[in-house]
Parts: sequence; C-alpha cells; structure tokens
Amino acid sequence: MSSPCKKVKKLEDPGSGDGNDGSLPRDYDLEIQKTLEEIDGCQNQIDGLNEKASDEILEVEKKYNKLRKPYFQKRNDIIKRIPNFWVTAFVNNKKIAEILEEEEEDALRYLNKLEVEEFEDIKSGYRINFYFDENPYFENGVLTKEFHLGSSGDPASQSTSIRWKDGSDLTKRSKGKNQLKGRKRPLSHRSFFDWFTDHGDPSSDEIAELIKDDMWPNPLQYYLAPDMDVENGIEGDGDELDSDEDEEDDEELGPEDGEEVNEGEEGDDSIVVVEDDVDDEDEEEEAVNDEDDGANDEDDLLVDEDVEHEDAEGEEPE
Repeated sequence: MSSPCKKVKKLEDPGSGDGNDGSLPRDYDLEIQKTLEEIDGCQNQIDGLNEKASDEILEVEKKYNKLRKPYFQKRNDIIKRIPNFWVTAFVNNKKIAEILEEEEEDALRYLNKLEVEEFEDIKSGYRINFYFDENPYFENGVLTKEFHLGSSGDPASQSTSIRWKDGSDLTKRSKGKNQLKGRKRPLSHRSFFDWFTDHGDPSSDEIAELIKDDMWPNPLQYYLAPDMDVENGIEGDGDELDSDEDEEDDEELGPEDGEEVNEGEEGDDSIVVVEDDVDDEDEEEEAVNDEDDGANDEDDLLVDEDVEHEDAEGEEPE
C-alpha cells in the first residue's frame, strides 16, 4: 500500500534549540542560516516533484490495472481446470505453509478462485477475495479480507464473518491443537483462518502483502515450485556426490584379482609365475625338437650306410 511523501519541516529560528532535548543548539550565524533556508527551499521543490511523480505513477498504475484485469480473469478461468491448484500453491509457499493446519489445507482444496482488487484510489487500500465451492466447513461462497486507510489515516482491516457449519469451526480446532503441541507461533498467526479473522496490526500483515504482491501476480511459480527445483538440479546434487565417492572408492581398491597389469607396473607373483611357465614350455618344446632332429640324423646315417653297402655288393671284380 503506497504512503504519501512527507514534507520536510521548516527550520526553527536561530537559538531555539537549547540542547536539553538531545538536539544540537541552533546557534548558526546569519550567513549559515540563510544558506540552510535556501537548501530547505530546494528540498521543498524536490519533495513537490516527488509528490507529483507519485500521483502520475498512480495514474499509470490505475491504467494498467484495468488493462491487466481481463487477463487475470482469463487466468482464473484456466486455473479452474487444474484440481487443487491454489492449495498446492499455498503449500509450496514457505511463509503460508507455516500457518497452514492440516484441516485448513483440506478446506482450501475447495478454493477455486483467488482475486486481489485494488481500490479506485490505489493509495486507499485493496481487498483479497477467496472463492469457494460447496464444502463441509462453512456456508460462505466468498471470503473477503479488506485493507484500507481508517478515518484517522492509519491502516485498518476487516474481513467477512465466516458462517461455520456445526462442529467445523477451524479457528477453535487450531487453537486447541496449538496449545497441545506447544507451538511458538505469533498469536496473530496461529493458523490460516486465524490470520483471516485477525485485525490487530494491518500495517505489518506479512501474509496479506505476500498474497497481494507475490502470490497473486504469479501463482504458477509456486504451483511448479518442486518441478522448478528439479530443473535447477537441487535434487541431483546428492547423486553427483555419490558418484564421486564411488570413484574415490574404486581408486583406493585398485585392480581386482585376475586383471592384467601393464608392463612396468608392479603386479602379483602369480603373473610372474605364468611368465616362467611360458618360458619352461618353450624350453620343453625346443628340447623335443632337438630330440626329433637327433633321431632324424640317426635315420639318415643308417640309410647312407645301407646305400654304400648295396653299392659295394653291386660292383663287379676286375
């Protein structure tokens, strides 16, 4: 809610301050006093421009409020196609979820439309309308909480009187539960419907400002809050940490039994034994080959001797 700019107070006459009230004594000389008055004159002109700018900004805001209104209505019509849209958005909002009891959450499942209306004179206030389907808790179709400037100029609020059905007053149930659970919530915000009926300090109503300035302009961001967290990688951090830990464990364990070791690296004794066995097999093969070669040589010698003997028998005597 906008507040009007405050004008700078006129300077007091020289010497009016005695310092007893904590202020500095006004013992300026004439030249400084004239300079201060010139500064104050400039400041008043600046404040006047600020007020004019605020008025023009409000006119622009009023213009665009009218332009946005049909789109807000269209958005509400589309939202009705999604079951439990508004209660999901409320639950995903941390501040609202803090004051939302389980039974109140069930009651908000019947909320089919939310609407924030600013008054024609924007500075004078706004209202929040909650539209409900037929439900087992209260008879009202619309619950409204309104904030405006009172007759004294101070903020004030008022809300619809909830016509609770027999035994379904959630404000009484929430008070009993809070006392049993020993919750340490602010007295004005024990639960959602306690907030709705509370008018103690409208100037610092955090929930109302949250609905007006954050929830109403873009409720989709809260309905999609868990999905948006996944897209931003919030839930994937744990998996990445696990994979890093697995890699570290693999490095500490080293190669498993039966894995080959590259040349130049220290391996198990079994690897060396395998190499020795290979060498022994090679030597055995060479020995067998040598024996075969020796046997072949002996056969060749016998053949040669037989041939010479036949040749000797076949020669005729002279």
